Amino acid sequence: MNSKTSNIYPWVVVGLLWGVALLNYMDRQMLSTMRIPMMADVRELESAANFGRLMAVFLWIYGLMSPISGIIGDRMSRKWLIVGSLCVWSGVTYLMGYATTFDQLYWLRGIMGVSEALYLPAALSLIADFHQDKTRSLAVGIHMTGLYVGQAIGGFGATFAAMYSWHSTFHWFGIIGIGYGVILAFFLRDKERGTVSAIQEKVKRIPVLKSLGMLFSNVFFWIILFYFCVPGTPGWAAKNWLPTLFSESLSIDISVAGPMSTISIALSSLFGVLVGGYISDRWVLKNVRGRVYTGALGLAFIIPSLLFIGFGHSIFALVMGTVLFGVGFGMFDANNMPILCQFVSARYRATAYGIMNMCGVFAGAAITSILGESTDAGHLGRDFALLAIFVLIMLVILVTCLRPKTIDMKD
Repeated sequence: MNSKTSNIYPWVVVGLLWGVALLNYMDRQMLSTMRIPMMADVRELESAANFGRLMAVFLWIYGLMSPISGIIGDRMSRKWLIVGSLCVWSGVTYLMGYATTFDQLYWLRGIMGVSEALYLPAALSLIADFHQDKTRSLAVGIHMTGLYVGQAIGGFGATFAAMYSWHSTFHWFGIIGIGYGVILAFFLRDKERGTVSAIQEKVKRIPVLKSLGMLFSNVFFWIILFYFCVPGTPGWAAKNWLPTLFSESLSIDISVAGPMSTISIALSSLFGVLVGGYISDRWVLKNVRGRVYTGALGLAFIIPSLLFIGFGHSIFALVMGTVLFGVGFGMFDANNMPILCQFVSARYRATAYGIMNMCGVFAGAAITSILGESTDAGHLGRDFALLAIFVLIMLVILVTCLRPKTIDMKD
C-alpha cells in the first residue's frame, strides 16, 4: 500500500462503518413507531405492556451482551465480527416481516440484541487503531453521527409502513443491510491492535479473567466508567421522556412535541460531535489532557441545559435547553473512546468499551423507570433538572482526578 492510500484508508474505514452505524440504530429504532400498523396482524401488540416487553427485551440483552461482545472483539477479527453482526441483525430485520405472533417477534428482538451488541465495541476499537493522535476524536465523532442519523430515519418506520406495509418495510431494510454486509466484506480491512502484530497477539493473548482483573484494578478505568454513565443517564432520559416533557411544559400535542424535541437534539448533537472531535484532536497535541478538557466542556454545556429543560415553560427555554444538551452530549460522545485510549492499551479497548456500554444501558433503563414514576407524580421537569447535580459532581471528578500521561496507552 502506497503512502497516499495509507493516509486515505483510515477515513474510508470511518465511511464504511458510518453506514453500519446508521443501519445499527435504524433497525433497532424502527419498531418503536410501528406498533399501530402491526396490531392488525399481531393482536398481542394491542397491549401496551406487551409492546413494552418487546422493546425492553432488546435493551436488557443488549446490555448483558455488551461486555461479552467487547471480550470477543479483543480476541477475533474485528472485520468479520462487524460483517457477521450486521448480516445477522439485518437477517433478523428481514424475518420480522414474516412474524405472525408476539412470541416470534420477542425471540427475533432478543436475537437482534445479541447481534447488535457485537458491533459498537469492535467498531470503535478498529477506528481507534486506524486513527492515532491527530484524528482519533474527529473520526469517532463522525462515526457517531451515523448513529444519530440512523435513529432519526428509524423514527419514520410508521411512515414507510403506511406507504407500503410493515412487512415490506422490514423486508427491504433487512435486504439493504445484508447487501451492505457483502460490500463491507470486500472493502473493510482489519488492523493490528496498537503495536502488536497478529502473530504476537495469538502468542500473548491474555485470559479473559486476567484481562478483566487488569481493567478493574485500574482506578482510572473506574473514573472513565462513571464518566460514561453519568452524562449517559440524562441522555437516555432525553431519548425516552423529552417529547412527553415538551408536550406537558408547552401544552402542545405529542405529535408536535416529538419532532420539535428530537430534531433540535439531533441537529445540535451532529454539530457537537464534530466540533468536539475537531477541538479535542488539536488540544491534545498541545496538552495531554486536551481530550479530558474537551469532554469536561461537554459536561459543562449539559448542566445548564438540564435546568432549561426541567424548569422551562417557553419554546425558547426548552429549545435552548435541547440545543445546549445536544452540543454538550455530542462533545462527550466524540471523546469517550479517545479518552479510554489514553488509559487502556489497544488489546483491552473493546472489552473496556463493552463494560462501559453495559453500565450505560442499565443506567438508562433505571432512569427511564424512575422518570416514569416522576411523570405519574407530576414531577418530571423537576427530576430532569436534578440530574444536573450528578453531572456537576462528575465534571469536578473528571477535571480533578483524570490525569493521562500519554495520548495513546501502549502495552
